[in-house]
Amino acid sequence: MEIGLFVIGICMLLVSYLVAIKKQTWLLSGFNEKNIRNKSLLGTVVGVGFFLPLGLILILHSFIEYAYEKTVLISAMLVLLTSVYVFINRKLLD
Repeated sequence: MEIGLFVIGICMLLVSYLVAIKKQTWLLSGFNEKNIRNKSLLGTVVGVGFFLPLGLILILHSFIEYAYEKTVLISAMLVLLTSVYVFINRKLLD
């Protein structure tokens, strides 16, 4: 068991909760609030669409060891990030 991945996964789940449920969009850095149409939907999309699956994947990877683990983890992060990025740019930006 890799403790570091487990702790990071728990932190991602906490951020997911804060962003998606509590709508703490101030935790998301690097976006202009004036360009976002619906901040509530932004929190839900980023919290449930990115941080939640990433946290679960990290926790799962902390218990299971297999070949090419890091490659799979990085690929999953890039797919999640790209899909959320495309959705935000198409649906939420003015």
